[in-house]
Amino acid sequence: MIRPFHHSRFSAELLREHKQERVTVVLPTREVADTIGPIVERLWSLEGLIDQVLVVDAASQDGTAEIAASLGADVHQEGDLLPEFGQVLGKGDAMWRALAVTTGELIVYLDSDTRGFSPHFATGMLGPLICEEHEVRFVKGHFRRPYAAVEGQPRRSEGGRVTELTARPLLSAFYPELAAFVQPLAGEVAARRSFLDELPFATGYAIETSMLLHARDLLDGTDGMAQVDLEERHNRHQPLQALGPMAYAVLRVILERLRAEGRLIDEHAPPFQTVDGQLIQVELVERPPYATLRARA
Repeated sequence: MIRPFHHSRFSAELLREHKQERVTVVLPTREVADTIGPIVERLWSLEGLIDQVLVVDAASQDGTAEIAASLGADVHQEGDLLPEFGQVLGKGDAMWRALAVTTGELIVYLDSDTRGFSPHFATGMLGPLICEEHEVRFVKGHFRRPYAAVEGQPRRSEGGRVTELTARPLLSAFYPELAAFVQPLAGEVAARRSFLDELPFATGYAIETSMLLHARDLLDGTDGMAQVDLEERHNRHQPLQALGPMAYAVLRVILERLRAEGRLIDEHAPPFQTVDGQLIQVELVERPPYATLRARA
């Protein structure tokens, strides 16, 4: 059973009192100069709790990396990490490569395009790992995402379009125990380094769905999984034409898992076709568990 928490249960003071391990916050970034500064500053405001703010940048041209570095973040270009694996294939790949330079045993991945970022995004995610350490191994955040103003009033919970139209229906149909996650595609994830080392990381938009499935496998169920209510989050929304390939990546994760389990027998999925007839190859690539890299050395 997935354990529910609210961020307000975990104050910074409580976490500092119980903290026994170093903490790294990983921020994958791409052209987020307008939001990265306040996020780094507010993470550092958790004095004594956050040991490393790690920015893994995708060659941003808007000054993202420079802003983060000027505020004391540990900044790396994603292409410089584990270059032997070739071209970086999106967000999931950046998250995996970040493990090469993290220094903490407790690792929190947070999105870097959040406006009005509050420190409770970090404390809420860390809380179950620090205070419920024997019960919780994997933490996912959830929140309400206002979509857009309609006659001056934002739509309070209509931001997660791919979640509600693709991810949740698929999980409900084939992996109902995971459908209890309110935001299965949320970028807010936390776990111990030793746990993350054992997970394959899917690249690109497939990362969140794939990570849920692999975490469940590693834990032999959902009892060691938790989700934290982070209340409301304001971030960028993708245009509709960008959501098709994103949704198709989620679909491909589920299809490949069903094939592996023998519940689906068919050919591999063809390229995604857009409404204008353009074909987009949505590849499903997984990086191996990081622990296997050390085994090869």
